[in-house]
Order: sequence, then C-alpha cells, then structure tokens
Amino acid sequence: MNIRIANGRVIDPARQIDQVQDVFIADGKIAALGAAPEGFEPNRTLDASGFVVAPGLIDIAARLREPGFEYRATLESEMEAAMAGGVTSVAIPPDTDPALDEPGLVEMLCYRAKKLNRAHIYPVGALTIGLKGERLSEMAELVEAGCFAFSQANVPILDNMVLMRAMQYAATFGFRVWLQPIAPFLARGGNAHDGETANRLGLPGIPVVAETVALFTYLQLAKATGVRLHITRLSSAEGLDLIEQARAQGMDVTCDISINHLHLCDQDIGYFNTNCHLIPPLRSRQDRDALSKGLLEGRINALCSDHTPVDDDSKLIPFSESEPGATGLELLLPLTLKWAEENKLPLVDALARVTSESARLVGITKAGHLSPGARADLCVFDPAARFTVSRDGLESQGKNTPFLGLELPGRVRYTIVEGELMYERKTA
Repeated sequence: MNIRIANGRVIDPARQIDQVQDVFIADGKIAALGAAPEGFEPNRTLDASGFVVAPGLIDIAARLREPGFEYRATLESEMEAAMAGGVTSVAIPPDTDPALDEPGLVEMLCYRAKKLNRAHIYPVGALTIGLKGERLSEMAELVEAGCFAFSQANVPILDNMVLMRAMQYAATFGFRVWLQPIAPFLARGGNAHDGETANRLGLPGIPVVAETVALFTYLQLAKATGVRLHITRLSSAEGLDLIEQARAQGMDVTCDISINHLHLCDQDIGYFNTNCHLIPPLRSRQDRDALSKGLLEGRINALCSDHTPVDDDSKLIPFSESEPGATGLELLLPLTLKWAEENKLPLVDALARVTSESARLVGITKAGHLSPGARADLCVFDPAARFTVSRDGLESQGKNTPFLGLELPGRVRYTIVEGELMYERKTA
C-alpha cells in the first residue's frame, strides 16, 4: 500500500528533523520526505495537520504474558495495546512460563507475533536455564532463534561464578547482557522502598543498597569480562552514580528507567495502593528527581514502560501479598510527553528516549528513524489532545496502573507498521 501522510510535523530524533512536511510510504518502507517520489500514487492520504509524525515507539521492556500467563493477558490483547500506544517494536523479558531458554519457545513466540501482524517483537533470552542461575542457556542457538540479548529478568543469580561465566561466554560472541540489579538477600521479603512511607504503613522495606550492591558486582564482573552490559530499570540516584563512575573509568555501560520511576515515588503508595507495588520499588522523591535529571541529561539512555499486566484478583488483596507490576504500553508516549512538558524539553529530544536511543540499545537499524529506505513503522499523534487514564480506555487486558485518573497529553491517531495502517483512532 502507498500512503501519503500530509501536512504533519515530522519529528525524527535520529536525524534531528523537526519540520512540517509530507511523508511518503511505499512497499513497506519510507519512500521520501518532503516531495513525492517520481510516479508515486497514494492508495490513501492521511491528513496529519496539527499532528506529530514520528518513528514508531520502541519499548525495551514489556511483558506480553505469553507463554504461561494468558490469564493475565494474551499476545492478542497486548499487541492491540501496543498499536493504541504507537509502539511498533517491543523487547520482551524472558520471564515467561516456561522461561525463554529454548530456541523452540522463542521461535514459537516470534511466529505467533508475526501471524498477528502487529508490533515487531525482540525476545530477550534467558541467561540461565529456567532462570534458575545454575546452568547457562544455549545462547548461540537462542540468538539464531531470534534473541538479541540475555537477561535474568527480575530473578538474580545467586552464584557470582555462574554470572561471571555467563558474561565471559556472552563477551566471547559479542552477545549483550541485560541485568536488573537486585541483591536477593538484601531485598528478601521486601515490597516497598525502605523509607518513611514503608515505616508508616508497616511494609517490609527494600533498601537502596539492595540495588547498589548488586550493581557494583555486575559492573566489576563486566569490567573483568568485557561484556556489553545494559542495566535495566534503574531505580536510585546512587545506582546512577555508580554507573557514572564506571563510565569515567572507560566502561561502555548503558541503562534505562521505567515510566513509573520517572514520575512516581514511594509517597504515591498512599494508603496501600497496590498499583504502586512494583519491582524495583518506587524510591524516594530525591531518587525520582535524580533519575529524571539523568534522563534529561542523557546519562540514562532510554525510557521503557516496564509493561507488566496483572489480573485484578492479584491486585485486590493486601499490598504485601499483591503481585508487583503495572500496565504501561499505552502510556509510554503520553508519559514521555508529560515529562517533556514539565522539563520544557523539545519533542525531538524527548522522543529520542523512546525511538532512536531505544533502537540503538536493541540493535535495530532498520527502524527507529524516518530515513528513506527505513522500515515504515510510524506513530502519528496529536500532542495537544488530553485524556484521562481510565480502565475502560485501556486496550491491555491488564488494567493495573498507578496513573488511573490522571490527565495526560498526547493521543495516538494512527499507527503504521511496515507500511500498513494497523491502528486508527476514530475520535480525539
């Protein structure tokens, strides 16, 4: 299908483009910007007057809940959520059931996603068999099946020798290792940040040192092995300081944070709001502000949704017994825009954190930008439209988000994947 997107404000962070012009799509790729290619005849013209035309968002941490957790969400429901959120590429953590530790599982997941013909998926393989931290997975075979990196998700490895061997193996073949820093014994039994809010509510705390101790270990092992290390879902100012120190020593280490930790702190738990039960926990206001500043200054590389749909029954119970996680695929764009508004950040810079920078971390070269010849994955949104987050307004099967009732900017009008119009919002 040939599509002309007319009169839109085209923003391409990868090339620092921000100007009103037309976009022409043919054969699933960007054909041209500005003037139409010779002989171009559109099958459909989308009027984007007043709208932003940007690369499709790339979410580097979103659980789609298949296989194994279909009662919480299905691939179909979460792919629709991705389309409604303008997310055209999704990186999937390996903590499915069973874990993504076998090539057949990865191939099945990729096949299912391709049949649905929605967002592109990029599986993160399990670093160890069953995420048990005992035996290394067959990383080379998992890469052939479609994995681009390896992780333990939220399940830390207890034996540092196993972790070092895993990093050595990954470094030998140039595989990426993505780790979330959690020292299991320091975090054991906790479910909220170890601070005044947890003390007031009588909740067992998880101290910041649970992140920094693990992070220090990961950085030392990465330095010794030369592995390409990415730290996922950082939650503390002290953790960011450690990464900065490692970089000052010449280490090439990257990191991301979630939309939850960008906007919220432990005080938002209020009176046991289980939608704020997250892993890692929401930290102090000082931590939140430091992370926002780090993202603003580019010291934090990218922003993710950490999309984790949870069934209602697992949230409508006491906080300590509830399932951690929050829905976020459809809120990644509006919460990015809200952060940009609050910090008076140009859209071209804000969108980089969820497009071009995310593409670089995942290793996507054919998307995340609007260069002629690139894959035609685009998000067209109305930056002036505002909406209130509600359960009924979410496409995701999981309705659990701490942002319920909050008014946010930005509404996706069209989502295009490989040149096909996959989502069209009928009303603003």
